[in-house]
Amino acid sequence: MAEKIARQKKPEQDPQIRRTNFLEVSGNYSPEQARREASRCLQCKNPACVSGCPVGVKIPQFIQRIKDGDFAGACEIIRADNYLPAVCGRVCPQETQCEGCCVLGKKGEPVAIGNLERFAADWAAVNTAAEARKPALPRAERAQSAVKVAVVGSGPSGLTCAAELNAAGFAVTVYEALHELGGVLAYGIPEFRLPKEIVRREIKNLSAAGVRFETNAVIGRLRTVDDLLKSFAAVYIASGAGFPSFMNIAGEDLNGVYSANEYLTRLNLMKAYQPDADTPILKGRRAAVIGGGNVALDAARSVLRLGAERVYLVYRRSRAEMPARREEIQHAEEEGLEFLFLNNPVQYFGDENGFVQKALIQKMTLGEPDASGRRRPAPQAGSEYELAVDTVIVAVGTQANPLLKNTTPDLPTDKRGYIVVDENGRTAKKGVWAGGDIASGAATVILAMGSGKRAAKDIEKYIRSA
Repeated sequence: MAEKIARQKKPEQDPQIRRTNFLEVSGNYSPEQARREASRCLQCKNPACVSGCPVGVKIPQFIQRIKDGDFAGACEIIRADNYLPAVCGRVCPQETQCEGCCVLGKKGEPVAIGNLERFAADWAAVNTAAEARKPALPRAERAQSAVKVAVVGSGPSGLTCAAELNAAGFAVTVYEALHELGGVLAYGIPEFRLPKEIVRREIKNLSAAGVRFETNAVIGRLRTVDDLLKSFAAVYIASGAGFPSFMNIAGEDLNGVYSANEYLTRLNLMKAYQPDADTPILKGRRAAVIGGGNVALDAARSVLRLGAERVYLVYRRSRAEMPARREEIQHAEEEGLEFLFLNNPVQYFGDENGFVQKALIQKMTLGEPDASGRRRPAPQAGSEYELAVDTVIVAVGTQANPLLKNTTPDLPTDKRGYIVVDENGRTAKKGVWAGGDIASGAATVILAMGSGKRAAKDIEKYIRSA
Protein backbone atom coordinates (compact mmCIF):
# COMPACT_ATOMS: atom_id res chain seq x y z
CA MET A 1 0.00 0.00 0.00
CA ALA A 2 1.17 3.53 -0.82
CA GLU A 3 0.97 4.74 2.77
CA LYS A 4 3.42 2.03 3.90
CA ILE A 5 6.23 3.25 1.66
CA ALA A 6 8.76 5.27 3.65
CA ARG A 7 9.29 8.90 2.72
CA GLN A 8 12.33 9.12 0.47
CA LYS A 9 15.38 11.01 1.71
CA LYS A 10 17.39 13.37 -0.46
CA PRO A 11 21.15 12.90 -0.63
CA GLU A 12 23.06 15.47 1.43
CA GLN A 13 26.66 16.54 1.89
CA ASP A 14 28.25 15.33 5.10
CA PRO A 15 27.83 18.11 7.73
CA GLN A 16 31.54 18.34 8.48
CA ILE A 17 32.32 18.74 4.78
CA ARG A 18 29.51 21.09 3.82
CA ARG A 19 30.29 23.53 6.65
CA THR A 20 33.53 24.26 4.81
CA ASN A 21 31.97 25.12 1.44
CA PHE A 22 29.11 27.06 -0.15
CA LEU A 23 27.93 24.20 -2.37
CA GLU A 24 24.28 23.19 -2.18
CA VAL A 25 23.60 21.09 0.91
CA SER A 26 20.96 18.80 -0.56
CA GLY A 27 20.95 16.87 -3.80
CA ASN A 28 18.03 15.63 -5.85
CA TYR A 29 16.07 12.42 -5.88
CA SER A 30 17.05 9.85 -8.45
CA PRO A 31 14.28 9.10 -10.96
CA GLU A 32 13.61 5.85 -9.10
CA GLN A 33 13.32 7.66 -5.76
CA ALA A 34 11.04 10.28 -7.27
CA ARG A 35 8.67 7.68 -8.68
CA ARG A 36 8.70 5.79 -5.39
CA GLU A 37 7.91 8.94 -3.42
CA ALA A 38 5.20 9.87 -5.90
CA SER A 39 3.60 6.46 -5.39
CA ARG A 40 2.91 7.45 -1.77
CA CYS A 41 0.36 10.04 -2.88
CA LEU A 42 -3.22 8.93 -2.24
CA GLN A 43 -4.61 11.06 -5.09
CA CYS A 44 -7.32 12.47 -2.84
CA LYS A 45 -10.59 13.50 -4.50
CA ASN A 46 -10.55 16.75 -2.56
CA PRO A 47 -6.81 17.42 -2.20
CA ALA A 48 -6.13 19.58 0.83
CA CYS A 49 -2.54 20.06 -0.33
CA VAL A 50 -3.71 22.28 -3.20
CA SER A 51 -5.58 24.56 -0.82
CA GLY A 52 -2.38 24.83 1.20
CA CYS A 53 -0.43 26.13 -1.81
CA PRO A 54 -0.59 29.94 -2.16
CA VAL A 55 -0.38 29.70 -5.97
CA GLY A 56 -2.67 26.70 -6.36
CA VAL A 57 -0.32 24.20 -8.01
CA LYS A 58 -2.21 21.09 -9.16
CA ILE A 59 -0.25 18.85 -6.85
CA PRO A 60 -1.91 15.44 -7.31
CA GLN A 61 -1.74 15.79 -11.10
CA PHE A 62 1.96 16.58 -11.27
CA ILE A 63 2.75 13.86 -8.75
CA GLN A 64 0.82 11.34 -10.85
CA ARG A 65 2.91 12.33 -13.87
CA ILE A 66 6.07 11.65 -11.87
CA LYS A 67 4.71 8.28 -10.78
CA ASP A 68 4.08 7.49 -14.44
CA GLY A 69 7.63 8.51 -15.38
CA ASP A 70 6.51 11.60 -17.33
CA PHE A 71 8.86 14.04 -15.61
CA ALA A 72 8.67 16.74 -18.31
CA GLY A 73 4.87 16.59 -18.15
CA ALA A 74 5.02 17.01 -14.38
CA CYS A 75 7.05 20.18 -14.78
CA GLU A 76 4.60 21.57 -17.33
CA ILE A 77 1.73 21.07 -14.89
CA ILE A 78 3.64 22.87 -12.13
CA ARG A 79 4.66 25.75 -14.37
CA ALA A 80 1.05 26.41 -15.32
CA ASP A 81 0.64 27.85 -11.81
CA ASN A 82 4.19 28.37 -10.53
CA TYR A 83 6.82 30.05 -12.69
CA LEU A 84 9.63 29.34 -10.20
CA PRO A 85 9.34 25.62 -9.36
CA ALA A 86 13.08 24.99 -8.90
CA VAL A 87 13.20 27.87 -6.43
CA CYS A 88 10.06 26.95 -4.51
CA GLY A 89 11.08 23.31 -4.31
CA ARG A 90 14.15 24.46 -2.40
CA VAL A 91 13.07 27.32 -0.15
CA CYS A 92 9.31 27.09 0.46
CA PRO A 93 8.16 26.07 3.97
CA GLN A 94 6.20 23.09 2.67
CA GLU A 95 5.75 21.71 6.17
CA THR A 96 3.39 24.57 7.02
CA GLN A 97 1.73 24.80 3.61
CA CYS A 98 1.07 22.01 1.09
CA GLU A 99 2.75 19.20 3.04
CA GLY A 100 1.18 20.47 6.23
CA CYS A 101 -2.22 19.71 4.70
CA CYS A 102 -1.30 16.25 3.36
CA VAL A 103 -3.56 13.48 4.68
CA LEU A 104 -0.60 11.15 5.18
CA GLY A 105 0.95 13.66 7.55
CA LYS A 106 -1.80 13.11 10.11
CA LYS A 107 -0.43 9.73 11.10
CA GLY A 108 3.03 9.74 9.59
CA GLU A 109 5.22 11.54 7.08
CA PRO A 110 3.48 13.63 4.41
CA VAL A 111 4.32 13.22 0.74
CA ALA A 112 7.54 15.13 -0.02
CA ILE A 113 5.81 17.59 -2.34
CA GLY A 114 8.65 20.12 -2.27
CA ASN A 115 11.27 17.52 -3.12
CA LEU A 116 9.16 16.25 -6.01
CA GLU A 117 8.60 19.77 -7.33
CA ARG A 118 12.33 20.43 -7.26
CA PHE A 119 13.05 17.11 -8.96
CA ALA A 120 10.63 17.78 -11.80
CA ALA A 121 11.94 21.31 -12.40
CA ASP A 122 15.60 20.26 -12.37
CA TRP A 123 14.99 17.20 -14.52
CA ALA A 124 13.16 19.25 -17.15
CA ALA A 125 15.91 21.88 -17.21
CA VAL A 126 18.58 19.28 -17.93
CA ASN A 127 16.73 16.73 -20.05
CA THR A 128 14.15 18.66 -22.05
CA ALA A 129 15.17 20.43 -25.26
CA ALA A 130 14.69 24.20 -25.25
CA GLU A 131 12.08 24.08 -28.03
CA ALA A 132 10.07 21.49 -26.14
CA ARG A 133 10.08 23.63 -22.99
CA LYS A 134 8.49 26.66 -24.63
CA PRO A 135 4.84 25.61 -24.10
CA ALA A 136 5.45 25.72 -20.33
CA LEU A 137 6.04 29.48 -20.63
CA PRO A 138 3.67 30.69 -23.36
CA ARG A 139 5.19 33.38 -25.54
CA ALA A 140 2.65 35.85 -26.88
CA GLU A 141 3.83 37.76 -29.94
CA ARG A 142 4.19 41.41 -29.06
CA ALA A 143 2.64 43.93 -31.43
CA GLN A 144 3.82 47.53 -31.44
CA SER A 145 0.50 48.46 -29.90
CA ALA A 146 0.76 45.96 -26.99
CA VAL A 147 -0.30 47.49 -23.70
CA LYS A 148 2.70 48.13 -21.46
CA VAL A 149 2.95 47.27 -17.77
CA ALA A 150 5.85 48.11 -15.44
CA VAL A 151 6.96 45.89 -12.57
CA VAL A 152 9.21 47.39 -9.88
CA GLY A 153 11.41 44.69 -8.37
CA SER A 154 12.59 41.32 -9.69
CA GLY A 155 12.00 39.23 -6.59
CA PRO A 156 9.49 36.36 -6.48
CA SER A 157 6.42 38.58 -6.42
CA GLY A 158 7.58 40.79 -9.27
CA LEU A 159 8.70 37.84 -11.41
CA THR A 160 5.39 36.05 -10.94
CA CYS A 161 3.33 39.12 -11.79
CA ALA A 162 5.51 39.77 -14.84
CA ALA A 163 5.17 36.18 -16.04
CA GLU A 164 1.39 36.18 -15.68
CA LEU A 165 0.99 39.50 -17.50
CA ASN A 166 3.43 38.45 -20.22
CA ALA A 167 1.46 35.26 -20.83
CA ALA A 168 -1.69 37.38 -21.08
CA GLY A 169 -0.14 39.33 -23.97
CA PHE A 170 1.09 42.51 -22.31
CA ALA A 171 4.51 44.08 -22.87
CA VAL A 172 6.14 43.85 -19.44
CA THR A 173 9.26 45.65 -18.26
CA VAL A 174 10.78 44.72 -14.90
CA TYR A 175 12.96 47.31 -13.13
CA GLU A 176 15.56 45.99 -10.68
CA ALA A 177 17.51 48.36 -8.41
CA LEU A 178 20.56 46.10 -8.09
CA HIS A 179 22.99 44.91 -10.74
CA GLU A 180 21.72 41.32 -10.61
CA LEU A 181 18.17 40.11 -11.09
CA GLY A 182 16.27 38.04 -8.57
CA GLY A 183 15.68 40.36 -5.63
CA VAL A 184 15.85 38.51 -2.32
CA LEU A 185 16.42 35.26 -4.22
CA ALA A 186 19.75 36.68 -5.38
CA TYR A 187 20.95 38.74 -2.43
CA GLY A 188 19.24 37.19 0.57
CA ILE A 189 19.47 33.39 0.29
CA PRO A 190 22.91 31.74 0.42
CA GLU A 191 24.33 29.66 -2.40
CA PHE A 192 24.28 26.49 -0.27
CA ARG A 193 20.50 26.73 0.02
CA LEU A 194 19.61 28.24 -3.35
CA PRO A 195 22.31 28.21 -6.05
CA LYS A 196 22.21 31.46 -8.00
CA GLU A 197 22.41 29.55 -11.27
CA ILE A 198 18.93 28.22 -10.49
CA VAL A 199 17.61 31.78 -10.15
CA ARG A 200 19.34 32.88 -13.35
CA ARG A 201 17.90 29.89 -15.18
CA GLU A 202 14.34 30.75 -14.18
CA ILE A 203 14.79 34.41 -15.12
CA LYS A 204 16.32 33.41 -18.46
CA ASN A 205 13.14 31.43 -19.17
CA LEU A 206 11.02 34.52 -18.49
CA SER A 207 13.26 36.68 -20.66
CA ALA A 208 13.00 34.17 -23.51
CA ALA A 209 9.23 34.26 -23.12
CA GLY A 210 9.16 38.01 -23.71
CA VAL A 211 9.65 39.78 -20.36
CA ARG A 212 12.06 42.74 -20.57
CA PHE A 213 14.45 43.45 -17.69
CA GLU A 214 16.39 46.56 -16.67
CA THR A 215 18.99 46.40 -13.89
CA ASN A 216 20.58 49.25 -11.92
CA ALA A 217 17.21 50.96 -12.13
CA VAL A 218 16.27 52.50 -8.78
CA ILE A 219 12.66 53.57 -9.08
CA GLY A 220 12.27 56.62 -6.89
CA ARG A 221 15.62 57.96 -8.08
CA LEU A 222 16.03 57.10 -11.77
CA ARG A 223 12.30 57.50 -12.36
CA THR A 224 9.35 57.94 -10.04
CA VAL A 225 6.15 55.92 -10.03
CA ASP A 226 4.39 58.89 -11.61
CA ASP A 227 7.01 58.91 -14.37
CA LEU A 228 6.26 55.25 -15.05
CA LEU A 229 2.54 55.91 -15.26
CA LYS A 230 3.18 58.30 -18.16
CA SER A 231 4.52 55.37 -20.22
CA PHE A 232 2.75 52.33 -18.74
CA ALA A 233 -0.91 51.46 -18.33
CA ALA A 234 -0.26 49.99 -14.90
CA VAL A 235 2.55 49.66 -12.37
CA TYR A 236 3.10 46.77 -9.97
CA ILE A 237 5.38 47.56 -7.03
CA ALA A 238 7.23 44.55 -5.63
CA SER A 239 10.30 46.27 -4.23
CA GLY A 240 10.47 44.11 -1.11
CA ALA A 241 11.21 45.08 2.46
CA GLY A 242 14.98 44.98 2.56
CA PHE A 243 15.54 47.92 4.91
CA PRO A 244 17.23 46.38 7.97
CA SER A 245 15.88 46.58 11.50
CA PHE A 246 18.06 46.85 14.60
CA MET A 247 17.33 46.48 18.31
CA ASN A 248 18.54 50.00 19.15
CA ILE A 249 20.75 48.88 22.00
CA ALA A 250 24.12 50.29 23.03
CA GLY A 251 27.04 49.14 20.91
CA GLU A 252 25.16 48.31 17.72
CA ASP A 253 27.28 50.91 15.94
CA LEU A 254 30.54 49.06 16.67
CA ASN A 255 32.66 47.61 13.89
CA GLY A 256 31.84 43.95 13.38
CA VAL A 257 28.11 44.42 14.02
CA TYR A 258 26.16 43.82 10.80
CA SER A 259 22.56 43.65 9.76
CA ALA A 260 21.77 40.27 8.24
CA ASN A 261 20.71 42.13 5.10
CA GLU A 262 24.15 43.67 4.63
CA TYR A 263 26.01 40.52 5.59
CA LEU A 264 24.15 38.24 3.20
CA THR A 265 24.19 40.80 0.38
CA ARG A 266 27.97 41.11 0.65
CA LEU A 267 28.33 37.34 0.49
CA ASN A 268 25.74 36.54 -2.16
CA LEU A 269 26.13 39.43 -4.58
CA MET A 270 29.62 40.74 -3.88
CA LYS A 271 31.47 37.48 -3.15
CA ALA A 272 32.95 38.95 0.03
CA TYR A 273 34.37 35.57 1.03
CA GLN A 274 36.95 35.85 -1.78
CA PRO A 275 40.38 37.24 -0.78
CA ASP A 276 40.36 39.95 -3.47
CA ALA A 277 36.74 41.05 -2.95
CA ASP A 278 36.05 44.77 -3.42
CA THR A 279 33.72 44.67 -0.43
CA PRO A 280 35.41 42.33 2.08
CA ILE A 281 33.78 41.11 5.24
CA LEU A 282 35.16 40.36 8.69
CA LYS A 283 35.88 36.67 9.20
CA GLY A 284 35.54 36.38 12.95
CA ARG A 285 36.35 33.48 15.25
CA ARG A 286 33.33 33.81 17.55
CA ALA A 287 30.06 35.11 16.17
CA ALA A 288 26.60 35.76 17.55
CA VAL A 289 23.59 35.86 15.24
CA ILE A 290 20.50 37.42 16.77
CA GLY A 291 17.12 36.01 15.68
CA GLY A 292 15.26 32.76 15.02
CA GLY A 293 14.06 32.91 11.43
CA ASN A 294 15.42 31.55 8.18
CA VAL A 295 17.46 34.71 7.61
CA ALA A 296 19.18 34.27 10.98
CA LEU A 297 20.02 30.65 10.13
CA ASP A 298 21.25 31.63 6.67
CA ALA A 299 23.60 34.17 8.23
CA ALA A 300 24.79 31.83 10.99
CA ARG A 301 25.49 28.97 8.60
CA SER A 302 27.37 31.38 6.33
CA VAL A 303 29.62 32.46 9.20
CA LEU A 304 30.41 28.81 9.89
CA ARG A 305 31.46 28.39 6.28
CA LEU A 306 33.79 31.37 6.54
CA GLY A 307 35.75 29.45 9.19
CA ALA A 308 34.43 30.70 12.53
CA GLU A 309 35.33 28.50 15.49
CA ARG A 310 32.06 29.05 17.33
CA VAL A 311 28.78 30.50 16.12
CA TYR A 312 25.88 31.16 18.49
CA LEU A 313 22.28 31.67 17.48
CA VAL A 314 20.83 33.92 20.18
CA TYR A 315 17.05 33.70 20.23
CA ARG A 316 14.78 35.24 22.85
CA ARG A 317 12.16 32.50 22.64
CA SER A 318 12.41 28.70 22.77
CA ARG A 319 12.99 26.29 19.92
CA ALA A 320 9.25 25.63 19.67
CA GLU A 321 8.63 29.26 18.71
CA MET A 322 11.31 29.49 16.02
CA PRO A 323 9.77 30.55 12.69
CA ALA A 324 12.60 28.98 10.68
CA ARG A 325 12.03 25.84 8.62
CA ARG A 326 12.59 22.59 10.50
CA GLU A 327 14.96 21.32 7.81
CA GLU A 328 17.14 24.43 8.12
CA ILE A 329 17.26 24.11 11.92
CA GLN A 330 18.28 20.48 11.62
CA HIS A 331 20.96 21.27 9.05
CA ALA A 332 22.33 24.06 11.26
CA GLU A 333 22.54 21.75 14.27
CA GLU A 334 24.36 19.12 12.23
CA GLU A 335 26.86 21.73 11.08
CA GLY A 336 27.74 22.80 14.62
CA LEU A 337 25.67 25.91 15.25
CA GLU A 338 25.18 26.52 18.99
CA PHE A 339 21.67 27.57 20.01
CA LEU A 340 21.19 29.94 22.93
CA PHE A 341 17.43 29.80 23.43
CA LEU A 342 15.64 32.16 25.82
CA ASN A 343 18.52 34.61 25.59
CA ASN A 344 18.61 38.19 24.32
CA PRO A 345 21.43 40.75 23.91
CA VAL A 346 21.08 44.04 25.83
CA GLN A 347 24.43 45.68 25.01
CA TYR A 348 27.67 45.23 23.05
CA PHE A 349 31.16 46.29 24.14
CA GLY A 350 34.12 47.10 21.95
CA ASP A 351 37.89 47.51 22.16
CA GLU A 352 39.90 50.73 21.89
CA ASN A 353 39.63 50.58 18.09
CA GLY A 354 35.86 50.33 18.07
CA PHE A 355 35.54 46.63 17.21
CA VAL A 356 32.98 44.53 19.05
CA GLN A 357 34.53 42.22 21.66
CA LYS A 358 31.66 40.94 23.79
CA ALA A 359 27.91 40.94 24.21
CA LEU A 360 25.93 41.34 27.40
CA ILE A 361 23.20 38.68 27.26
CA GLN A 362 20.10 38.49 29.41
CA LYS A 363 18.14 35.30 29.98
CA MET A 364 14.42 35.26 29.23
CA THR A 365 11.28 33.41 30.28
CA LEU A 366 8.09 32.88 28.29
CA GLY A 367 4.79 34.38 29.34
CA GLU A 368 1.38 34.59 27.69
CA PRO A 369 1.02 34.49 23.89
CA ASP A 370 1.34 37.79 22.00
CA ALA A 371 -0.34 38.92 18.76
CA SER A 372 1.72 36.42 16.74
CA GLY A 373 0.35 33.52 18.80
CA ARG A 374 3.76 32.77 20.26
CA ARG A 375 4.48 33.11 23.96
CA ARG A 376 5.84 36.54 24.82
CA PRO A 377 9.43 36.59 26.15
CA ALA A 378 10.16 38.47 29.37
CA PRO A 379 13.61 39.23 30.88
CA GLN A 380 14.85 37.51 34.02
CA ALA A 381 16.12 40.08 36.47
CA GLY A 382 19.77 39.65 37.40
CA SER A 383 20.42 36.97 34.79
CA GLU A 384 22.87 38.94 32.64
CA TYR A 385 26.16 37.38 31.53
CA GLU A 386 28.92 38.24 29.08
CA LEU A 387 29.59 36.37 25.85
CA ALA A 388 32.89 36.85 24.01
CA VAL A 389 32.22 37.60 20.31
CA ASP A 390 34.04 39.44 17.55
CA THR A 391 31.17 39.39 15.04
CA VAL A 392 27.47 40.12 15.57
CA ILE A 393 24.77 39.75 12.91
CA VAL A 394 21.37 41.18 13.72
CA ALA A 395 18.53 39.27 12.04
CA VAL A 396 15.46 40.55 13.86
CA GLY A 397 13.44 41.50 10.79
CA THR A 398 13.27 44.10 8.06
CA GLN A 399 11.11 47.05 7.17
CA ALA A 400 9.99 48.93 4.10
CA ASN A 401 12.48 51.18 2.35
CA PRO A 402 10.98 54.70 2.52
CA LEU A 403 12.22 55.75 -0.95
CA LEU A 404 9.01 55.02 -2.86
CA LYS A 405 6.86 56.46 -0.10
CA ASN A 406 8.88 59.68 -0.07
CA THR A 407 8.75 60.10 -3.85
CA THR A 408 5.10 59.09 -4.25
CA PRO A 409 3.26 61.15 -1.61
CA ASP A 410 -0.22 60.06 -2.77
CA LEU A 411 0.61 56.34 -2.34
CA PRO A 412 -1.02 55.31 0.97
CA THR A 413 1.16 53.43 3.47
CA ASP A 414 0.49 52.16 6.97
CA LYS A 415 2.29 53.28 10.13
CA ARG A 416 5.14 50.85 9.42
CA GLY A 417 5.67 52.21 5.91
CA TYR A 418 4.14 49.27 4.02
CA ILE A 419 1.95 50.05 1.01
CA VAL A 420 -1.76 49.65 1.75
CA VAL A 421 -3.51 47.34 -0.74
CA ASP A 422 -6.78 45.46 -1.09
CA GLU A 423 -7.11 41.68 -1.49
CA ASN A 424 -6.03 41.96 -5.15
CA GLY A 425 -3.02 44.15 -4.47
CA ARG A 426 -4.68 47.32 -5.74
CA THR A 427 -3.64 50.57 -4.06
CA ALA A 428 -5.69 53.76 -3.71
CA LYS A 429 -3.52 55.34 -6.42
CA LYS A 430 -5.03 54.77 -9.86
CA GLY A 431 -3.07 52.35 -12.01
CA VAL A 432 -0.82 51.17 -9.18
CA TRP A 433 -0.71 47.75 -7.52
CA ALA A 434 1.70 46.39 -4.92
CA GLY A 435 2.51 43.01 -3.43
CA GLY A 436 5.07 40.86 -1.72
CA ASP A 437 6.96 42.12 1.30
CA ILE A 438 6.45 45.82 0.47
CA ALA A 439 2.74 45.30 1.17
CA SER A 440 2.63 42.40 3.64
CA GLY A 441 5.90 42.76 5.51
CA ALA A 442 8.47 39.99 5.47
CA ALA A 443 6.88 36.71 4.34
CA THR A 444 7.74 33.56 2.39
CA VAL A 445 8.71 33.33 -1.27
CA ILE A 446 5.54 31.47 -2.21
CA LEU A 447 3.26 33.94 -0.43
CA ALA A 448 4.95 36.76 -2.33
CA MET A 449 4.35 34.83 -5.54
CA GLY A 450 0.70 34.39 -4.64
CA SER A 451 0.26 38.14 -4.24
CA GLY A 452 1.93 38.72 -7.62
CA LYS A 453 -0.41 36.25 -9.27
CA ARG A 454 -3.54 37.85 -7.79
CA ALA A 455 -2.39 41.32 -8.77
CA ALA A 456 -1.67 40.25 -12.35
CA LYS A 457 -5.21 38.97 -12.77
CA ASP A 458 -6.62 42.23 -11.39
CA ILE A 459 -4.33 44.34 -13.58
CA GLU A 460 -5.49 42.40 -16.65
CA LYS A 461 -9.10 42.94 -15.65
CA TYR A 462 -8.46 46.66 -15.13
CA ILE A 463 -6.76 47.11 -18.51
CA ARG A 464 -9.29 45.01 -20.45
CA SER A 465 -12.20 46.99 -19.02
CA ALA A 466 -10.65 50.42 -19.63
